[in-house]
Amino acid sequence: MNRALKWKLIAGFLLVFIAGGMTGAFFGASHARHLFFGPPSRILGERMLNRLRWQLHLTDEQVAKISPIVDKAAAQLQEIRKSTGRRVHETIAESHREMAADLTPEQRAKLQEIETRHQRWHGFHKGRSSPTGTPAG
Repeated sequence: MNRALKWKLIAGFLLVFIAGGMTGAFFGASHARHLFFGPPSRILGERMLNRLRWQLHLTDEQVAKISPIVDKAAAQLQEIRKSTGRRVHETIAESHREMAADLTPEQRAKLQEIETRHQRWHGFHKGRSSPTGTPAG
């Protein structure tokens, strides 16, 4: 095997290794976001039930009886989380609208960029208002 071919093979293996690492990191981060940032109430309910089963040494009969209670609590907790998130967003948006009156046009544009970036990060959809009172998006 000549020297040039050897280096090409090494470079190819390195590129495949790096591509695999980046792919793994992407899918890992995507999966972690679902686990840590707002699991659906069904998953939350399962986690709560599994923890109770383990900590209290529940029988299958007890698990069957308390499952509806845990599911109801998980759904209520998920709704509280959504409601709290909306209230936080509304409070921040309102403060940005109030601040905008005292800012220069350049500062307002920068504040708009911050709000747009925040909306993109948290997955808000078009139609919500921006700090300057215009529709975002």
